[in-house]
Amino acid sequence: MDNYAVIFDMDGVIADTNPHHSEAFKQFFDKYHVPYTEQEFEDHMYGKHNDYIMRYFFKRALSEAEIRSLAAEKEALFREIYRESLTPIAGLPEFLAALRSEGFRIGVATSAPRANLDFILDGLALRPLMDSILSSEDVTAHKPDPEIYLKSARNLDVQPLDCVIFEDSFSGVSAAINAGAKVVGVLTSHTKDQLPPCQHYIRDYHDIDVTGVKQMLATHYA
Repeated sequence: MDNYAVIFDMDGVIADTNPHHSEAFKQFFDKYHVPYTEQEFEDHMYGKHNDYIMRYFFKRALSEAEIRSLAAEKEALFREIYRESLTPIAGLPEFLAALRSEGFRIGVATSAPRANLDFILDGLALRPLMDSILSSEDVTAHKPDPEIYLKSARNLDVQPLDCVIFEDSFSGVSAAINAGAKVVGVLTSHTKDQLPPCQHYIRDYHDIDVTGVKQMLATHYA
């Protein structure tokens, strides 16, 4: 399967980080007396870039320098909160090993900052399995724009239609669809009804195997 790739988002896809991001944002917003609701977290936090999140919740003009400083503070808090709970979504290591044994190229493409990506990949010892690693710093347009997935496909030397992308958020699934790839919805943060239509859905990686991935890719050429 050298001409095919599987690409993973990170938050909610490699690790179920979103509850810990929510807790970090709650502590962070409480510190700055910024109001929020759980519904706003669902609509305006999951799958979004920090630039958007900070502008939406602070509801005032923020300079680029302020956004960078605020985002760095919040993400450092997240890593502190999550450090003792760091674990992959069930079945992921075995699934990655199976993909590798079948010759798939593997990438990760996240809207999270590089510091978080390094924290997760190195903490879970997954970096050696990845052929392409992209974070928010590697693109200029963020999900639902497909830039990060188109760039991942180029890095992996495959066409987007020869990729299966695992995503958990509305903006992420939209980015994968916009890139022209097949999409698996990971139901850690949302229900099926809350996501754009995907080719397949999983709760964790016990719900899919390499044969399922091959079947999804084969439909391009049926």
